[in-house]
Amino acid sequence: MQYMILIYEPETAFEGAAGKTRMTDIVAKHMALAADLRAKGIQKDGSGLQGIATATTVVTQNGQQTVHDGPFAETREHLGGYYMIEVPNLDDALAVARRVPVVDGGKVEVRPLMVH
Repeated sequence: MQYMILIYEPETAFEGAAGKTRMTDIVAKHMALAADLRAKGIQKDGSGLQGIATATTVVTQNGQQTVHDGPFAETREHLGGYYMIEVPNLDDALAVARRVPVVDGGKVEVRPLMVH
């Protein structure tokens, strides 16, 4: 079964000098995890995302669409990246999710893909 592993972190986690150091450290950890998952045939896709300042959202309401700058929700966390994996079951997906490096206060969401 395929799962999306969505990585949410506080939007200010990588600001300033300390944030740049934190980013370097966490990217190295992600690269190591991704290499291991690819070697095992688990990772199907994945990427970090540019910051929320680059986001644009199309909103549909009452049949009308409008375009807004920014992410879809007002929040102090942002979607920073994802892994798409294929494992036999949710327990295995959760085992991968527990390995995903995040800063303090970060969250990792596991969601199965729809089967068509």
